[in-house]
Amino acid sequence: MGAVTFDGVSKIYADGTKAVYDMDLEIQDGEFMVLVGPSGCGKTTALRMVAGLEDISEGVLKIGDKVVNHVPSRDRDIAMVFQSYALYPHLSVYENIAFGLKLKKTPKAEVAKRVEDAARVLGLEPYLKRKPRALSGGQRQRVAMGRAIVRQPEAFLMDEPLSNLDAKLRVQMRAEISKLQSDLGVTTVYVTHDQVEAMTMGDRVAVMRKGELQQVDEPQVLYDHPNNLFVGGFIGSPAMNMLEATIERANGGLAAKAGKLSGALGDETMSARPGLKSYEGKKVVLGIRPEDLEDASLASDTPQNQRLTGLVELLEALGSEIMAHFSVEAEAAETEETRELASDKGDPEGDIGVSAPEGKTVLVARFGARSKAKVGEEVEVAVDTRALHFFDPETGLGIYDGKEKGASA
Repeated sequence: MGAVTFDGVSKIYADGTKAVYDMDLEIQDGEFMVLVGPSGCGKTTALRMVAGLEDISEGVLKIGDKVVNHVPSRDRDIAMVFQSYALYPHLSVYENIAFGLKLKKTPKAEVAKRVEDAARVLGLEPYLKRKPRALSGGQRQRVAMGRAIVRQPEAFLMDEPLSNLDAKLRVQMRAEISKLQSDLGVTTVYVTHDQVEAMTMGDRVAVMRKGELQQVDEPQVLYDHPNNLFVGGFIGSPAMNMLEATIERANGGLAAKAGKLSGALGDETMSARPGLKSYEGKKVVLGIRPEDLEDASLASDTPQNQRLTGLVELLEALGSEIMAHFSVEAEAAETEETRELASDKGDPEGDIGVSAPEGKTVLVARFGARSKAKVGEEVEVAVDTRALHFFDPETGLGIYDGKEKGASA
């Protein structure tokens, strides 16, 4: 198997558009790396450069120890799985899986063995004689995976392979692809716009924005310690709530004040983010994940100075939990990053979900299923201040130890 290494790789088109800029990324041998980001961020272009489908403008790209900048796609020992499956409709499942091997003039007995092995792993044995039109979407995707597997390449490249499947099938195929990659141990580069897909599948996840890497880390690190406001807002579903806030002195300690809301920052918060001390009296962007907001009646041990009150605008009962949308007297953070994140979710005005009453902002919380909150009534909400996120409104960088955190690769 082989590692895939980007060393200062850029893709600049003739009109000056920088699709990918100065990308440094080492994908380890056998690793499942997910490239994720909004539409147009450069993730598919990066994948296509690995595949040899896009020329490299600057930098060096290696597969294993071999520089492949000018190596034709057919000679790169990679296998690509496309969004559209790219199956031949007139060929059977067996013939589709075997197609690449036959082009390489692989001995017939070897072809049969590899196809049968792949079909067994993918549960396609009963369908080998069928044509693609007689298969479900999930079965077609398995055929596309089978065609990649039999080639025994140095790397798998997958370009949004699940985007054409329905929600239930996507969840099933996510698990199947993850297990398959783990069993085969093949270096895999997987592109998706779906950050839930990225978080559940990748050994590491590379978040891209406007052609540049923002952060490369294990999924949980991205979630707990985003390098910047963009990563914090992009990773997590529902998205992180973001408010304009000021760090102020209160009762011998520091508190985050947002509009008429004020929450004490305990010792644990300050220990994890000592850089906040230098922001006393200054504005910050306060990020609160929906998971860190709970109906206070279900979290009775939360101190009063770590609670806020809002008016319930909408409740979405999901059985195991309730998504509560409630308005508070505070201003939503508005930066270049928050506008871009809102636009990516289909709302260029930035009002995602329920419209906020004038002078207020709607926050989203994950309440326990036993919550008795009602639409149109006030609700007291407990805030887990240990899990709050803080960002510099000018640089967008996360506030941790007082030093700027750059992207890690």
